[in-house]
Amino acid sequence: MKLKITKFKSVKSTNDKAIKLIQLYNRSSGLIISDIQTKGRGTMGKKWISKKGNIFISIFYKVNFSNLKIKNFLVLNAKIIKKILQTYTKKNISVKKPNDLLIEKKKFCGILQEVIEHNNEKFLITGIGINTLIVPNNNEFSATSLSNHAKKNIKNLKVIKKIKNIYEKMIYDLTNNNFTYVKKKYI
Repeated sequence: MKLKITKFKSVKSTNDKAIKLIQLYNRSSGLIISDIQTKGRGTMGKKWISKKGNIFISIFYKVNFSNLKIKNFLVLNAKIIKKILQTYTKKNISVKKPNDLLIEKKKFCGILQEVIEHNNEKFLITGIGINTLIVPNNNEFSATSLSNHAKKNIKNLKVIKKIKNIYEKMIYDLTNNNFTYVKKKYI
């Protein structure tokens, strides 16, 4: 499955934009990219501080939840993103459950999952914020950027392309195989 990219200069939230594309334009899948988010969201109503120069994306697609639970995707999404980003640093990236990625106990990536229903179909929306280049000031927790620990130059478009490619393969595999197969292949 190919994910159509929709790019914006500024949005309130990439997840909110994905919801609108599903509800207003009947899009069944896609990848939202924005240069900035003015009201980025995290889990439990927390705010995601978005600094221009970092990555803000949401991936959305239909999912048959009759035999799956959203919690199955929490671990899967964190591991997929960790695997991609680990190629940029020799430092260990750890997962702080359920959805944060840390380097040296400092947060640099957050993942927000939401499920919505539209026309009797369920859609999984996975919002991913990655501090690739800029460290946001945050009083709630210690933050860092991937570039502070990188062993090579980070190009946001290359990171996004890697994420897009792996999610296209994963969605295809999820559609044509069971979750156990997908979990073994991508974790």
